[in-house]
Amino acid sequence: MFLNRFLGLVVCLIVTGCQTAPESLTEKKPIIKANPDTVVTESKTEQVDAVLPPLKPSELEDVWQRIRVQLQFSDSSHPDVQKRIAWYLTHPNYMEEISRRAAPYLYHIVTAVENRDLPIELALMPLIESDFDASAYSHKHASGLWQLTPSIAKYFKVKITPWYDGRQDVIDSTRAALDFIEYLYKRFDGDWYHAIAAYNIGEGRVLQAIARNQKQGKPTDFFSLKLPSQTRQYVPKLLAAAQLLKHQKMVFPSIKNEEAISILPVSGAVILADKAKWQELEELNHGVIRYPAVIDAPHIVVPKDQQSTFKTLLANQKSNDYSQWQHYTVKRGDSLSVIAKRYKVTVSQLKTFNSLKTNTIRVGQKLILPQLADQQIEYKVRAGDSLWKIAKQYKVSITKLKQWNNLSRDSLRVGEKLTVFISNS
Repeated sequence: MFLNRFLGLVVCLIVTGCQTAPESLTEKKPIIKANPDTVVTESKTEQVDAVLPPLKPSELEDVWQRIRVQLQFSDSSHPDVQKRIAWYLTHPNYMEEISRRAAPYLYHIVTAVENRDLPIELALMPLIESDFDASAYSHKHASGLWQLTPSIAKYFKVKITPWYDGRQDVIDSTRAALDFIEYLYKRFDGDWYHAIAAYNIGEGRVLQAIARNQKQGKPTDFFSLKLPSQTRQYVPKLLAAAQLLKHQKMVFPSIKNEEAISILPVSGAVILADKAKWQELEELNHGVIRYPAVIDAPHIVVPKDQQSTFKTLLANQKSNDYSQWQHYTVKRGDSLSVIAKRYKVTVSQLKTFNSLKTNTIRVGQKLILPQLADQQIEYKVRAGDSLWKIAKQYKVSITKLKQWNNLSRDSLRVGEKLTVFISNS
């Protein structure tokens, strides 16, 4: 009896003890939160939240943020950089306009920079060069998003003809600009600031500035060089924009992190017949100088979400229908070179349009000129004229008027002759 009561008491104490065991004896496991300095404990009986890996740049929703997470240039406290940061901050609407202009192009540019494993800061260079204006044209005859000069463009195999200027095409110009900047990076032994400065002013000027400082025993970093004012501000502008984006000190209006444009190859010469429909693409194809006549252009740029529609329209174009082109009857003394020079086309274009295998032509022969029948006029500038007035008169844009006449200035001279391309359709 006593033994049975004793055993029962022991069992009772054991059970009670298990139910009231101190919390300090319960097994615990650490859970690492987002802040590695903060460690909390949780009973193993509770479910632990999974820690998701960070998104890859390509998985982010905003292409500006895709750039931000990859920025690698060091922050600069140089006065020129800080001055530009202050300018950006006092012009908040500036980035709204930049994002609007950059929206069709930025994803393509960022992807091109990434594919070459270059610093992502280079994707911001069109912001500094042209304010992301694909039709921009400078007094030094630099053109497009990347402000390529004719000589640099041709060296890096960008086509420039009376019909097509690849400097104003996002695909051709981006390739050439990145080819150029890679060349400069090697030329300046891996110094990105020197390379970027040379992109702006030319490698010779930067090399001279470096040599001058070396001779005088001075430092040769970018900020120590004596360079033209424009170039001294060029690198700081880029660094300031990068720092503002990196530290999210300024709003960069969101741009979807997805391809916005598609490329449709073009072969031969094509007149885009459905003018109303094709006019939607003019802002994406500044490189096509005499739009909607597509000649010499390797492709046209279309919105990604309308790729199928425009692909079908392009396939249905009658590229061999020359009814809208000028016709010319060969006269005595004519040659292909004489005719080509007179009408500002190339001998190759004349031969292509007329299926000629040789340069031989005969008097009375009918030729097709690669020139829209109702589009070209010569206008002589009169007193009181302006680009705006002439553009309004002929219902064309000032941008195209300047492009057709290779004008970098906004002023006109009395007696100056301008070529204007208009359409009666």
